[in-house]
Amino acid sequence: MSVVRSSPTEPGRGVATTLLRVAFAAIFGTTGFLLGREAYLHLFSLHVASEFWQLTLLIAAPVAGALLGVLIVPLVQSFFVAELHQVERAIDRLAPGELVGGAIGLVTGLVVAFLVKSVLFEFITFAGPTGGYIAIALYLVLSLFAAFLGARVGAKQRVALSGMAASASGSGGEPKVLDTSVIIDGRVLDIVRSGFLEGPLLLPRFVLRELHLIADSSDPLKRTRGRRGLELLRKLQDTIAIEIVERDPEEIAQVDAKLVRLAQERGAKLVTNDFNLNRVAQVEGVRVLNINELANAVKPVLLPGDELRVAVIREGRETHQGVGYLDDGTMIVVENGRRLIGETVEVAVTSALQTNAGRMIFARPKVRA
Repeated sequence: MSVVRSSPTEPGRGVATTLLRVAFAAIFGTTGFLLGREAYLHLFSLHVASEFWQLTLLIAAPVAGALLGVLIVPLVQSFFVAELHQVERAIDRLAPGELVGGAIGLVTGLVVAFLVKSVLFEFITFAGPTGGYIAIALYLVLSLFAAFLGARVGAKQRVALSGMAASASGSGGEPKVLDTSVIIDGRVLDIVRSGFLEGPLLLPRFVLRELHLIADSSDPLKRTRGRRGLELLRKLQDTIAIEIVERDPEEIAQVDAKLVRLAQERGAKLVTNDFNLNRVAQVEGVRVLNINELANAVKPVLLPGDELRVAVIREGRETHQGVGYLDDGTMIVVENGRRLIGETVEVAVTSALQTNAGRMIFARPKVRA
């Protein structure tokens, strides 16, 4: 089973393609017509003396140029669409800050090129039509160079948009980036349904790919965990809005580092239960919502002297200890409980220990066996 955000067909896509083709046909047809007329005036008319052929070429040359311009429209449109898709894919790989920085740099480059043209190229135009053509060519080259350089430099600056993202989210809450581990864990669905975790939720495309790889693994345990994660995503989509983020920092190899970078760029919190990722994100200044920490926070507080019933199911680390678990997964270490394995007994809490893995409760049987 897979979860892939469907991309509905845009209603106006066919109309836009038709309009683009008509525009290209008009542009290239008109250009071909004008070039054909110029070819007749400066080439054919000088070598043809017959009035019949002059009249024929006066009509045929522009028409032939217009037809040639229209005929190359499909080729030009295919090239244009292919390049447009390349640009779209390149933009998808850019962070919002890089995109804004690149746009600012591009506009700045064009303004600089225009100022240079206004100051320096006026001297070239004194050379007549030839100088004017040279000035236009140099201006186009300078504009392309300045725009490209400005976009590259601006994109590297990575304009900070965290404040803008927070204000834009408004009442919808701060965005949260989902980690692979928290999706496979499954408890995030119950937290969302209870209303303690609000959207919008961000699911990076590289996390979805990682889930697919786990679900297709040859290891039965990994395959089961991956499929459970994909099933949870389907249920999560029915409960809350999930945005699949195409941004993939290709210069970063590790998925954890990509998650931290994405959370920084989007001004988002990171939802995870990975202890190492939690610490790395905190060092990088990213706010973390750790599911394990939440679970530990809502566990009932047991104080020395409290009594409870627990089923002793296995031996402890020490030879005389027995181990049981509460319904929420809290480990209960029963002193002198080895002989009580397989029984449900009443115990009294003696102490509690909080660890990174969770909470451990130490107890002793009320009645020693």
